[in-house]
Amino acid sequence: MTIANMARLAMPQARPSLPHREATRVGNAPALVDRFGRVHDDLRISVTDRCNLRCVYCMEEDTTFAPHAAILTFEEIVRVASVARGMGIRSVRITGGEPLQRRGIVDLVARVASLGFSDVAMTTNGVGLARFARDLERAGLRRLNVSCDSLRSDRFARIRRRGRLDDVLEAMDAAEVAGLAPLKVNVVLVAGMNDDEIEDFAAFARRTKRIVRFIEFMPLDAGRAWNRDHLVPTEVVLERIASRWPLEPVEPVDQRDPSPAERYRFSDGEGEIGVVPSVTRPFCGTCNRLRLTADGAIRNCLFSDNELSVRDLLRRGGSDAEIAALLRRAVGSKLPGHGINESGFLQPRRSMSMIGG
Repeated sequence: MTIANMARLAMPQARPSLPHREATRVGNAPALVDRFGRVHDDLRISVTDRCNLRCVYCMEEDTTFAPHAAILTFEEIVRVASVARGMGIRSVRITGGEPLQRRGIVDLVARVASLGFSDVAMTTNGVGLARFARDLERAGLRRLNVSCDSLRSDRFARIRRRGRLDDVLEAMDAAEVAGLAPLKVNVVLVAGMNDDEIEDFAAFARRTKRIVRFIEFMPLDAGRAWNRDHLVPTEVVLERIASRWPLEPVEPVDQRDPSPAERYRFSDGEGEIGVVPSVTRPFCGTCNRLRLTADGAIRNCLFSDNELSVRDLLRRGGSDAEIAALLRRAVGSKLPGHGINESGFLQPRRSMSMIGG
């Protein structure tokens, strides 16, 4: 890998702005398009704020969870998802907390999948995945992201504070046997904690053919300890991997693809990695996401404290038209970017586990 080629890999990847994407219309309802032309067709649905782990970059040991009465019921989740589907939302991702902690999760996945989304995915910590994998696939789940921040058992335990690495690795095998492949493995890198495993995870991707995605540590930790000293820039990740195994960018099938991950294949054909540069290369200009929190708030940005309560609307007898209007309001108020790199940025009041990934 030459210096010039490494520099090319390190440069921000140009992404077309979303006004060029075709906006879907459903009947007379306009697509969810914001003031900047970004078409919103992806919904992240958090089904619980509870988790069986306490990852140091996310939760505190003494985290207080929302009371059950505050959490959306399955019927409420499905109703919001159904309205969103009618407004052009094409894909959903089930998140948490840890979604497998929600009792009846397989039934919920089946009910959401029955609405006709083109893609139904889930992000999980993997601890309880092995016993659910086959049933989730049969229910209509199509893709899985499994979080795994270390390949060393002792370090895994320190980062996650609970759970066993072997259980997560076995769950990955079970998911692939169930047909939930190719599997994506999410690695949150924290400087001084697990950044010495970058090459190990790249080797893991080559050996297993799982797509390892290196995610920059974001200011969404409950302990509010985040600072830039903890950040491992995407540029560093790519340079270190490319110095050992040459990489080449993977061009998306659709050039307007708003996915946050930049994809790279190993030049010898032995697998693929991804990087999610949320801090150093913000992809706000192509963001296509809305989020539904477990307690029924609609959020138009992971880092924004602006929320609209669809739960309150539902529980006072609101109509589908009112739900649709609320979704449009959320999209209409979206800012051009998250502002992490601006002097006035304030960390959101909610941590990642409370928002949903």
